[in-house]
Amino acid sequence: MSATDASTYWNDIYAARPAATSPRPNACLTATVTGMPPGDVLDLGCGDGGDALWLAGRGWLVTAVDVSSVAVGRLTRLAAEAGLADRLAAHHHDLRTSFPAGAFDLVCAHYLHTPLDLDRTAVLRTAAHALRPGGRLLVVDHGSTAPWSWTRDPDIRYPTPREVAADLALPPATWAVERADAQVREATGPDGRTAEVTDHILIIRRTA
Repeated sequence: MSATDASTYWNDIYAARPAATSPRPNACLTATVTGMPPGDVLDLGCGDGGDALWLAGRGWLVTAVDVSSVAVGRLTRLAAEAGLADRLAAHHHDLRTSFPAGAFDLVCAHYLHTPLDLDRTAVLRTAAHALRPGGRLLVVDHGSTAPWSWTRDPDIRYPTPREVAADLALPPATWAVERADAQVREATGPDGRTAEVTDHILIIRRTA
């Protein structure tokens, strides 16, 4: 599938639902980042922008990217309305073909799943290399299927955080796994339904 087709696919998904006016940040992000000194952060697959807006509101300089130009445009408007345009820049990127330039203190990838072709391992490996020494890569994946998910395959198996880390094959002399576990939480879907879901959480720190 071409970059144009991927953009069209996700643009159609975002355009089919009302624009979020107050998108909420992911719970794991707020728990992980609270207490960290703000720096430069890259949000991969920013979607509605809850994480990016929350980070910018706490002093982080945010680069937010998404394959959907609809999502990017909506987030750009929300940042301007919130007075955060000087700390939040949203860009259109198809991560199969391009990756944002720069060095970061934090890279976040929340639910970077797609039914389309994407070498996710290569993207996350590139993200790890974009960290400054001391920086962290936060990867939060689905560990279960929510009722509102586009994934309806009953036989789907979600890789564990340890398996994701092993696939990245990052040299332990330079990167250290700080967290690799699962947690259960109550989630709210786009239509307002709630359900108990499992998150897989991986945090990798660049040590050198």
